[in-house]
Amino acid sequence: MPHRYHPWGRYPRWPQAAVRLNWRDSALPCLSDPTRNYLPFGNGRSYGDSCLTPGGVLLDARGLDRFMAFDPATGILRCEAGVLLSEILAQVVPRGWFLPVVPGTQFVTVGGAIANDIHGKNHHRAGTFGCHVRCFEILRSDGQRLRCSPAANPEWFRATIGGLGLTGVILWAEIALKRISNAATTVEVIRFPALAKFFELSAESDRDFEYTVAWIDCMAPGNQRGRGLFMRANHAPAGGCLSPKAKKHRVSIPVDLPVAVINRWSARVFDSLHYHQKLNSRGAAVVHYEPFFFPLDGIGYWNRLYGRRGFFQYQCVVRHTEEGRTAIEDILQCAAGGQSDSFFGVLKVFGNRPSPGRLSFPRPGITLALDFLNRGKPTLDFLERLDQIVAAAGGAVNPSKDARMSAASFKRFYPNWEILENLRDPRFSSGLWQRVTQE
Repeated sequence: MPHRYHPWGRYPRWPQAAVRLNWRDSALPCLSDPTRNYLPFGNGRSYGDSCLTPGGVLLDARGLDRFMAFDPATGILRCEAGVLLSEILAQVVPRGWFLPVVPGTQFVTVGGAIANDIHGKNHHRAGTFGCHVRCFEILRSDGQRLRCSPAANPEWFRATIGGLGLTGVILWAEIALKRISNAATTVEVIRFPALAKFFELSAESDRDFEYTVAWIDCMAPGNQRGRGLFMRANHAPAGGCLSPKAKKHRVSIPVDLPVAVINRWSARVFDSLHYHQKLNSRGAAVVHYEPFFFPLDGIGYWNRLYGRRGFFQYQCVVRHTEEGRTAIEDILQCAAGGQSDSFFGVLKVFGNRPSPGRLSFPRPGITLALDFLNRGKPTLDFLERLDQIVAAAGGAVNPSKDARMSAASFKRFYPNWEILENLRDPRFSSGLWQRVTQE
């Protein structure tokens, strides 16, 4: 199987056929076999099986990579769904524009950004990517083409945003960009000693900073649990502009590693060094946008560091209440207690701006993302226990990053899942959708 058709977490790994889409005006190919499922595929940055269709055929949309229109006065961009966010940024940043929402990697397609309704470090201000999509066109397996917007086919619009590619192939989309002065960001990094301080910094920073997020040391013991580095930033004002191109120091993991390089010992050393290298200072640094928004993009195929068995990224959201804070503490305690291996954590407070997507993951609350080395059944059992903590706190787990959630948990987290099922293209399905709706 070509490496391109693995999920980013490298689990599960199924034999996967694929057909490349190259023209938005063409009909969908290879739909003659009624026994096979189909699924759009972007750039393979989904962590689990939401981007795979076992025994079926992927419709590789990276060939839909054309820019269609751009208004430099208003920042309205129309492009095909296979265009990468990195390709958009390369074109629009020198012209004084930026994407309204970006995730932790720029190597995501526009179609994938819509289908997963991605969120970023500015959710407390801007909401999700779907909040800034003006319209798009989807192609169904029966040849029907639907132009969708809040006014035209609104139910399809809401089902497709965060709909995990199940309503049809997104052919093109129109997005509203945001104005910036240059390619620079003004960034502050603040070391904090415990989880309570994170919430203070978040409340303080969300008023004045467009982007906020924290790195958590998951290996810290005892009363240091939840310590980390709080990062907050704004786009830099005009003047003193950096070059629109970042300095490239890209390295790559060239081969699949037989075993994980990342383990409890190496992670403990890294976490301690990373935490202590930052002074407890609020001095601001002016840096290019890429290292702030996309720090891991500098390491090509960094997912190979987890070895052939891969890893799970577990992202949850809980209400921003005392009960929710306790749930976050409990999850971090479990992660640090040796029950499973979690080496890196990202913590953020979501804002109140609602997503237009019916099944979108982001909602008001606290979101925590953790990476877990895949050790088989012990890891799966452990993550199921985390699901129970999240469910008890009235939260949810992100399906676009999931590879093991039970049907019972999914239906509890997303009680309106049948809305998407009713609008799903009958020829389209994914490993995740079969697992969480057919058990």
